[in-house]
Amino acid sequence: MIQAKAAIADGQGNFSIQTIEVNDIPVQDEVLIQVKAAGICHTDWDSQSWGKPLIMGHEGAGVVIKVGPEVKNLQPGDKVILNWAIPCYQCFQCQEGNQHICEVNSPVTAGNKVSGGHARLESSTLNNIPIERSFSLGTMSEYTLVREAACVRINVNIPFSSAAIISCGVMTGYGSVVNAAKVKAGSSVVVLGTGGVGLNVIQGARIAGAGKIIAIDINPSRLEMAVEYGATHTILASKDDIGLIGSAKKVKELTLRGADYAFECTAIPALGAAPLAMVRNAGTAVQVSGIEQEINIDMNLFEWDKIYINPLYGKARPQIDFPILQELYQKGDLILDKMVTRTYTLNDLNQAFSDMHQGLNAKGVIVF
Repeated sequence: MIQAKAAIADGQGNFSIQTIEVNDIPVQDEVLIQVKAAGICHTDWDSQSWGKPLIMGHEGAGVVIKVGPEVKNLQPGDKVILNWAIPCYQCFQCQEGNQHICEVNSPVTAGNKVSGGHARLESSTLNNIPIERSFSLGTMSEYTLVREAACVRINVNIPFSSAAIISCGVMTGYGSVVNAAKVKAGSSVVVLGTGGVGLNVIQGARIAGAGKIIAIDINPSRLEMAVEYGATHTILASKDDIGLIGSAKKVKELTLRGADYAFECTAIPALGAAPLAMVRNAGTAVQVSGIEQEINIDMNLFEWDKIYINPLYGKARPQIDFPILQELYQKGDLILDKMVTRTYTLNDLNQAFSDMHQGLNAKGVIVF
């Protein structure tokens, strides 16, 4: 066993930094990873309240230390991005191309159970008791044991801090544009909320060739940031604008009939239907931020022929999409280094969460 410092959620809304033990002898297709960087996301904050102890963290990058005997494509020393959409490649959804919602391995579709994508539960222990890794990864730990399918090799010269954020926020934003909505060149796009995911929707739309990219937020500094990532127009919204109907009128003034696509990236349930108000007839509204609460929707917003989709993780196909994102970064099209506004140590996680809630960072990252 190897000792590692890790952030542990208690399931009741709190976390602490403790020492865990990780099995350093991988079996079957397991891979021992020394984590070098872990992205900080609202989901990590939420994971404190999931009703069970967890090793926190689901965005990360690191170095392969050891591999199990059934590992085929990795060897010690390889640099990898860790990915929580762990496909089995055999189930119905994987065969359909929906690797992100694998029926066997996905930690999302598994509900509150330990998914098939999780390496042996007993291989990580806290006080000699097995402990689950968040999203089958647990990246807020100095070491983690994962399945080979959770790793994508890093092929370009990129800091670990920038590579780490590819594995959730970047993939979710970019993939929602390119894989899910299939934004067409020259089209008009509206992005509601310009946090980390919203900024990646914006740059995904820029890379896809959108002609008009309209960013909406209540924070002026976030809108300034949005322009750096590709927004062509900005709208400063008001908290008093219920459902962003006022902002929708401004969108229609800019686009004549409404945008071709609108992406909700606020995670605010009351704005779940807002993208429908932004798009033209037969336009596409995309709910990116993972709202799961019950909301009321005025069905008039669907008129006429509008499409509303709720993709998970940008419909990620990790072994296909992560290399593409690396190539876009290498070409200078995908902004990552600047997106990492601030790095933290694991002991600074409280401060990192505080900065995240205040909207101070495009993206905060823990560096080990």
